[in-house]
Amino acid sequence: MNYTVNSFDFLIVGGGVIGLSIARELHKRGGRNIGVLERGHVGKEASWAAAGMLSPDIEADLGSEFHRFCRRSLEMYPALAEELKGETGIEIELDRSGTFCLSFDDDDSLREIYARQIEDGVRVDLVSSSDISKAEPSISQSVCEGLFYQSNWQVENRKLLQALRTYCELNGIRIFESMPIESLMIESGKVSGVETADSRIGAENVVIATGAWTSLIKIAGSTFPVDIKPVRGQMIAFKPEMRLIRSVVHSSQGYLVPKRDGRILVGATSEDVGFDKVVTTEAVERLYSTAVKMVPALDGAEIVDSWSGLRPCTEDKLPVIGEFPGYKNLTVATGHYRNGILLAPLTAVVIADNLIDNVSFRYAFAPSRFLGETTAASV
Repeated sequence: MNYTVNSFDFLIVGGGVIGLSIARELHKRGGRNIGVLERGHVGKEASWAAAGMLSPDIEADLGSEFHRFCRRSLEMYPALAEELKGETGIEIELDRSGTFCLSFDDDDSLREIYARQIEDGVRVDLVSSSDISKAEPSISQSVCEGLFYQSNWQVENRKLLQALRTYCELNGIRIFESMPIESLMIESGKVSGVETADSRIGAENVVIATGAWTSLIKIAGSTFPVDIKPVRGQMIAFKPEMRLIRSVVHSSQGYLVPKRDGRILVGATSEDVGFDKVVTTEAVERLYSTAVKMVPALDGAEIVDSWSGLRPCTEDKLPVIGEFPGYKNLTVATGHYRNGILLAPLTAVVIADNLIDNVSFRYAFAPSRFLGETTAASV
């Protein structure tokens, strides 16, 4: 075992959108001597594979604490986009064209959703097939009706990751790549650092933001007590000669996300296959069929890219964010499943609130819910 000379005030394990956002927020709040450890390449796992949708009113149960948390994080994006442009010169392409959720059959489910959301105060419009055709002429004429969310947006997640990494590099935050950790070191009830295959790195505070790989980490040789399962999501992309849609389009079978560079992303599968990231012919064909059903003009278009990512999923499909009971100076920010891009800004703020300002963080999705400790839930 080689002992490194590195020791950090704040050591963040995991270099995806969550880990990088936390590193930036800690630095902006006065934290220094910050390190980020990434098992592979920074920002090239689930965060890179995402579509960049910011859709709390589609992804989260209405009226829940989680929905409120998602909404608060979404509302931070305009300021975040402006700040990152000023800090790094990188435009993260926040697109506020809105999001359609469409029905291609005659059931009443969308109307039921609309009624519940109106009652809950969600800004949503029930739109007819003719209104949809006026707004998005390329949408299939078989569409029956839809919901339109003006305040559900999207961002170019790969440029967001580029901006976050650039911020770290410009501000002396050290990034270590190809460095998977094996275990957390514990001394006198406190995390003293992390062990890799050939080194130990000391830390005053450790943040676990390792996504789908969280459960592989050991604490003093024992299994990590929170189970995070990888869920594979496969996607494809077209790049048609002309812009066919301007808003994000959801249906029960999938979604289309138009990007500023002309690509249309199509997603996504949800597969329990362990850490297998293979892109399958079956999935590509199904995604192609979904895209053509929603936008017939894509029939015959070339698929210019296909990829997959591993979403970190907990048993209840909610994230794990907050202080880790039983271990001083250990904080967790993982399990964001389908909402890592959406939740990155607020996750970073509440982690920094705790580590910099000593503000207690005890939401219903804190780590203690898996460890038999009752938490108070309020946002």
